Amino acid sequence: MKAIWNDTVLAESDDTVVVEGNHYFPPESLNKDHLKKSSHRTTCPWKGKAHYYDLVENGDRAENAAWYYPDPSDEASEIKDHVAFYTSQVEVTE
Repeated sequence: MKAIWNDTVLAESDDTVVVEGNHYFPPESLNKDHLKKSSHRTTCPWKGKAHYYDLVENGDRAENAAWYYPDPSDEASEIKDHVAFYTSQVEVTE
């Protein structure tokens, strides 16, 4: 799987975890040069508190376009620190 934004590969992995239709990429697969931590947070009733990344490249910015769970619930432990992308902003393909 690949996550692409503005012709830049943000993540690439053969080992994503699919939860609720979203591919969560393992931390080692990320191109962190284009991910900047956001202060935005949301809470999922069963996964826990989500933290977000803004995407940045060549002056372009997509706010809160990626999210991850640094301390997920036990039921969602397999996605700890894995990153998912909003497919309305990032192309996620095989």
